[in-house]
Amino acid sequence: MAAARRLKRVVASQPGFLSLKDSSDPANLVSNRRKRVNKNKKKSWNKHSNVQDVEEFLEDVRLQERTTGGLLSEKSDDSLFFLDVGQEKKPTQKVVEPVEGKKRKGKASRPLRIDLILQHDSLVPPPKDVLAYQQPNAKKLRRIAEKAEQLAAKGVVPRRQKKLLNRRPIDRTAKKAVTEANNNPDRDYYDLWGQTSTAKDAADPWFLQQTGKKLVKRPEKMNEKPSVLPAVEVIAPGGSYNPDFFSHQALLQEAYDVEVKKQKEEEKVERQLAVNKEDMATEETGFQEQVEGLVEEEDAEETVPNEEEDDVAVGAISLAEKKTERQRKREKADKIKEQQRLADRRQIDQQQQLFQLRSIKTSIKQQEQRMKERQKQRKDNQAAQKSQPRRLGKLKFQAQDMEVQLSDELAGSLRQLKPEGSILKDRFKSMQKRNLIEPRERAKFKRRHKLKYVEKRAFREIT
Repeated sequence: MAAARRLKRVVASQPGFLSLKDSSDPANLVSNRRKRVNKNKKKSWNKHSNVQDVEEFLEDVRLQERTTGGLLSEKSDDSLFFLDVGQEKKPTQKVVEPVEGKKRKGKASRPLRIDLILQHDSLVPPPKDVLAYQQPNAKKLRRIAEKAEQLAAKGVVPRRQKKLLNRRPIDRTAKKAVTEANNNPDRDYYDLWGQTSTAKDAADPWFLQQTGKKLVKRPEKMNEKPSVLPAVEVIAPGGSYNPDFFSHQALLQEAYDVEVKKQKEEEKVERQLAVNKEDMATEETGFQEQVEGLVEEEDAEETVPNEEEDDVAVGAISLAEKKTERQRKREKADKIKEQQRLADRRQIDQQQQLFQLRSIKTSIKQQEQRMKERQKQRKDNQAAQKSQPRRLGKLKFQAQDMEVQLSDELAGSLRQLKPEGSILKDRFKSMQKRNLIEPRERAKFKRRHKLKYVEKRAFREIT
């Protein structure tokens, strides 16, 4: 209450403030006796505080801002008053009879009443939308721009701009300059110390290459387009606003196949992630896991003598008898005889191949035919890959959803047609499909610190 009275006295003491509302209300002039109430609680503040004069003052300020664009006390006299010099006499004009088929200019230029109602009559500018100006990595981009301006002021050309300048197309129609022989007496006189030097044009290619003044030949592969797809793809005939029945049904069938394929992929993932009921733990399996190792088994005692028998058997194998000289000679003779048999067999096979030349030629032709088919298949696959998006980044290209309308949604005219999709998104997806840019996701704006809401002291006094 004390703050409201103080604010009222301050407002009344301002000499330049003018009110648009009439303040000569007799109810306001009569001073009522102040009630003595307890104000040690916020509930009492809200109940017994009288801020009517403050609200009237703020409402009057808002009214002046809407109508005049600011306070009247801050306006100049020329904007508030004008000098009345009387009504100017208009020259008499001849009355022209209206011609049939022509309209009067006054009625045509006068705006409609509904347009006047919908016009913005407030002079207060709309508030600035802070979220509209926020962009991801704004601080980093601003720092890069400032650094680029500093380098440009110093005359330093960035490396990327140098590459672009070097990649400018070369005029291939111009004829190459033919260097004349040094012993040609009809050649032009060359002044070594002259001001206008044409040494660069008259020099041979080897000199230009060694001095670094000759441009590097651009590879032919860099002139090829990354994709054979057109920049703007024409939609199927069924996507028209008034399509043929069969073409529209074909487009619906194509969209249906796409949705069925997506549904099958989702079901496959669900089946792979599903839990088998047979593998789930039961009370019996849980009890067996808990008792594991606590109960002694009798089979462990029976396995001890078996291990000893195995050790005896292994020891017996290692104590084999030594071969005699006669046995070794026999094994060597058998080995030589086996090698001779294999050599004779190979020689017989080579002789038999002379009679199999026709079948060998047939097999070679079949092998060459298979090789040609594989080469053709490889070329076809490469040609098909040119029309498909490549993997340029860590994300895979996701095709845009088909824009198709059902039979009951078709419109008979363009006026009733409902717009679908986004032109900007369609162009962005087209550039990704043509391998011009890599597939990417929208950058998420992350705050470094969480927003902290603080209730100010002035706000607590009002509420």
